[in-house]
Amino acid sequence: MAKKPEAAAVSPQKSLKQRLWDQRYLFLLFAPALASLIVFNYGSMTGIYMAFTNFAPKGNGYLQDLFGAEFVGLEWFRYFFSTDFIKIMRNTLATSLLTLLFSFPLPIILAILLNEVKNKFAKSFVQTGTYLPYFISWVIAANIFLTFLSSDGVINNLLMGLHLINEPVQFFRHGPYFWWIIAIANAWKGMGYNAIIYLAAVSGIEQDMYEAAEIDGATRWQRIRYMTLPALKPTIITMLILAIGGVLNTGYEQQLLMSNSSILDYADVLDTYAYRYGLRNGMYSFGTAVGLFKSVVSFILVMGANYLSKRLSDDSTALF
Repeated sequence: MAKKPEAAAVSPQKSLKQRLWDQRYLFLLFAPALASLIVFNYGSMTGIYMAFTNFAPKGNGYLQDLFGAEFVGLEWFRYFFSTDFIKIMRNTLATSLLTLLFSFPLPIILAILLNEVKNKFAKSFVQTGTYLPYFISWVIAANIFLTFLSSDGVINNLLMGLHLINEPVQFFRHGPYFWWIIAIANAWKGMGYNAIIYLAAVSGIEQDMYEAAEIDGATRWQRIRYMTLPALKPTIITMLILAIGGVLNTGYEQQLLMSNSSILDYADVLDTYAYRYGLRNGMYSFGTAVGLFKSVVSFILVMGANYLSKRLSDDSTALF
């Protein structure tokens, strides 16, 4: 009679306390990052309460001054909506939409063009030259634009040399010009770096497929249209959702560095407005209210864009 095989011994499941103790060294390594996250990301969120109070530092400690301040509810939000809201939102949206117009399609086009370059040296040279501006400080980048667009700068000299203008254009004296300058500066600075993301998506396409399509007679444009662009679709939608969510993040350093008092009515956006009133003028609660309004609107835009991508796309290309 055949002997039945013995059942494998099942080890008893360890308790949570025992598992935590077994992995104590991993938790010790994780502890500094967790503490940093709690202190700097969640601890600072106590300041949200400031937007609903009439906060003023009294020297009794941050938390005591904060929770001892007079509660005013939505008063600071009403004040913002009744004063400079239309002007600030006009500047923010104009700059953001122009930036999106330039900075979103340009990295896609650059990635597609670089993918078609066969010479590795030329490809590396162009790629390095285009993403180098991303690592340049805005202090340097702003000075480049200020110099190029000055009355005796390269742009004015070129336009006058081509007889397109008779006298230098004061680019930083006309408010609407400033929106275009910021948009072009943002696109120039981030174009090459963002193109890396799309190049990584394109690299997932097997080169054999391109070669097979070329043998079958597909033109370069047909290969881009029917192979490259479909492969980029999930990445494009994800980046678009993030771009829409950050539509109110028009920048901060570039506005402060390139604006002046004569175009402040066109250069002042949510971030600089909150900085001027919240820190420079000591209206901490008002600055916090403006920042909270921006965060809430950005969250709604992200959720809305993600929802639309789920409804309108035929595959799972939503962010979450």
